[in-house]
Amino acid sequence: SYLNPAHERRAAEALRGAVLTVRSDQLEPTDDPDEFHDLELEGLRVVQVSGAEVGVVREVLHTPAGELLAVRTPDDREVLVPFVSAIVPEVDLAAGRLVVDPPEGLLDAG
Repeated sequence: SYLNPAHERRAAEALRGAVLTVRSDQLEPTDDPDEFHDLELEGLRVVQVSGAEVGVVREVLHTPAGELLAVRTPDDREVLVPFVSAIVPEVDLAAGRLVVDPPEGLLDAG
């Protein structure tokens, strides 16, 4: 059936600014062990490979360059950690933590 382009445009404009939400209990786990939903990562404890505490994932930021983890440190700073396997070698949802192996200077106070 033919849809009127003007009607389609009005319908799309009516949705501008709408926020689509999904309850976290409705999220299907991904089949890829290296993919995670933002809600699975938010709230995880962040520790270095050495075991040193870094903080807690506050938010996942999606940027043109890739995903960044906004981590709140115990001294109430925020550090941005690129969510790439070279820097985040382990995500353990069952244990509620992720391990980071940051390059020198990444976690320093700026």
